[in-house]
Amino acid sequence: MKAIKLLFISMMLVSYGSFAQEKEAKEEPKAEEHANINKFRQLYQEFSTPNQYRSASGAPGPQYYQQRADYEMDIRLDDENHHIYGYETITYTNNSPDVLDYLWVQLDQNMRAKDSKTPLIEGGGVQPFMQPSGFAGEYLSEPFDGGFNILKVLDKSGNPLKYMINNTMMRVELPSKLKTGKEFEFDIEWDYNINNHVEGRGRSGYEQFPDGHRAYVIAQFYPRMAVYNDVEGWQNSQFYGRDEFALPFGTFEVNITVPADHWLDGTGKLTNRKDVYSKTELARYEQAQKSFENPVVIRTQQEAEKLAMMPGSKSTKTWKLKADYVRDFGWTSSRRYVADAMAVKVGGKDIMAVSIYPPEGNPLWEQWSTKAVAQTLKSYSRMTFDYPYHKAISVHAKNQGMEYPMICWNYGRPDADGNYSDRVKFGMISVIIHEVGHNYFPMIVNSDERQWTWMDEGLNTFVQYVAEQDMGENYPASIEGLDAYPSRRGPAAKIVPYMAGDQRYIAPIMSKGLNTYQFGSNAYGKPGTALNILRETVMGRELFDYSFRTYSQRWMFKHPTPEDFFRTMEDASAMDLDWFWRGWFYTTQFNDMGIESVDKYYVSSEKNQAMKDLQKQRNIDDSRIPQMVYMVKEGSEDYNESLKGQEPSEVVGELKSYLMDNFTASERAAMKSPKFFYEIKVVKPGGLVMPIIIEYTYADGTSETVTHPAEIWRLNDKEVGLSKASTKEIVKIVIDPKLETADVDTSNNTWPAAAEVSKFDQMKK
Repeated sequence: MKAIKLLFISMMLVSYGSFAQEKEAKEEPKAEEHANINKFRQLYQEFSTPNQYRSASGAPGPQYYQQRADYEMDIRLDDENHHIYGYETITYTNNSPDVLDYLWVQLDQNMRAKDSKTPLIEGGGVQPFMQPSGFAGEYLSEPFDGGFNILKVLDKSGNPLKYMINNTMMRVELPSKLKTGKEFEFDIEWDYNINNHVEGRGRSGYEQFPDGHRAYVIAQFYPRMAVYNDVEGWQNSQFYGRDEFALPFGTFEVNITVPADHWLDGTGKLTNRKDVYSKTELARYEQAQKSFENPVVIRTQQEAEKLAMMPGSKSTKTWKLKADYVRDFGWTSSRRYVADAMAVKVGGKDIMAVSIYPPEGNPLWEQWSTKAVAQTLKSYSRMTFDYPYHKAISVHAKNQGMEYPMICWNYGRPDADGNYSDRVKFGMISVIIHEVGHNYFPMIVNSDERQWTWMDEGLNTFVQYVAEQDMGENYPASIEGLDAYPSRRGPAAKIVPYMAGDQRYIAPIMSKGLNTYQFGSNAYGKPGTALNILRETVMGRELFDYSFRTYSQRWMFKHPTPEDFFRTMEDASAMDLDWFWRGWFYTTQFNDMGIESVDKYYVSSEKNQAMKDLQKQRNIDDSRIPQMVYMVKEGSEDYNESLKGQEPSEVVGELKSYLMDNFTASERAAMKSPKFFYEIKVVKPGGLVMPIIIEYTYADGTSETVTHPAEIWRLNDKEVGLSKASTKEIVKIVIDPKLETADVDTSNNTWPAAAEVSKFDQMKK
């Protein structure tokens, strides 16, 4: 008999639920009746179809291929005239299934040519105020001529090859078609004027010091092969200065001739260290290879300052570097350099963490740079894969923040008296972590920066946040007086001002970097924050970290696309995250949730108004209605003060009988005895779907937090009702109490509503 009653109750509840849905559906507008606007639909329309090159799991497919470009270079630095000369031999291997008629080569320095198109794509009109240097550069000075002079393009027999230059790209015509599996060798001779990167804010160049000497950070200095792949064919998008690079892997053998008193380092292993180091420097370097706690100075500040007081050497030295399977090459050189290093244990291997800086960087750089490099290698290796190279170098260059394989340039300089603020210190540590971290993304996990800036900057910003927090824990002196490392990006609350901004000046993350508004927030802050939320709030650290490592290891030394990342994260976690990718990466929607109402309910055996309405609608007589448990809203016409605070089984005898008949004494003893029932209506004015994190505080001062997955919004994108049964009275409810979901308006997140603070009181505070 009880089974029949329960079945009848279930049928009635289903019928009532259907009635409510029918009523709600009739009230919905019909304009979008046939459009699939459900935010949990799959990304089939946005994603390309899996194929033999890229699988549906996000892994490389069975026919995945990538091209190869090997370089041999002889470089000469003319320090007196800040000019660079180069001769390179490129061996290009066609591993694609396609036959190639020509090759595309990148000429990045051409963005500084006199006839460069780069300045002509920027609008904005007349600036209302400018610094004198900016005004002089804009209106008074002749444009700097820093483009490549291409002197020769020859085949391996010395015959001239036809070529055409279009702004920053050069097309080299092949004398015959390059078939699958074949290679083509050709030479390029070139030179160009090196720019002052402090005045022109270039990614590479030189800094001029008052003593007449210079420090060079040199990159994008040679004609570089473009990528050819299964996604776009040739990636020959022009370089206008913002979007970075897409490059194939290969081996580099580079000989660099500089003044004999210069200190030089760069990508790859130094193969003639004994020829360019003094005996003292060699001994110090060997000591550094055994030091794992503190850096060992290899070239001291006193030695660098002594050289800076002398005229530059007229003789030269050639430094020889070789790098196996890297995508690019960078180097630095100056007579004014201090250098230190220490070993870092990563995956059973000893890696050299190196810092190179002029005396102007001290005392800050000698204290923190190499330690920041070491922490980066440890944290990033834990999150991705063991660092595969033998060294990582941090170079101090004014106003710089730029990365290349094994080497990067970073800002952060004390004042003339050697003093620096926490802002300068943390800025320096953070930029070092970020730029060294780029060894992983995109130097090894080799995404297309020219097209998808977020795939290197955003992923890197996320892991940077993890490494910064590790830095604070492992080097407590770096955060003396603070609770944690003061990361500028990563925590959800820090992206709120951007996401709550004017939608006319916000672009989706899935936009080409050159075409985005607020580039830093779009390419760095928002994707980095999204991944942090995904790790901490949506997936949990263990599941996220496993999936993120899977992606990193699947695509190390390969060319992933956004879809490869999205698919791998789902493939390795068993989580459908299409709703997350769509909202955070494909739209500019923001998260805003609020508590619209909180109603208390009590249990009664007396028929409530809802049942009366249903009985009338269905024409059900009283004899067909079994004993029911009725939920009565406090303050409604059904409410009776005597119901307050009573256990349900004390009020509804049938419920007590059911429990006695269907559960053992031990089972009944383990059951909860809620006296208070609540319905919390949560509304979502914002378009983004996110989990509902809700904290309940009870009258006895205790609290608990419940996280409802984002799927709670799958059937109603506007509002949801939550039910909460409790043995204790709830006195406070807060949505997103720890600010984990980037809610742009928290004024409606608390019940009872928090008292508004007047502007006068805010000003006083």
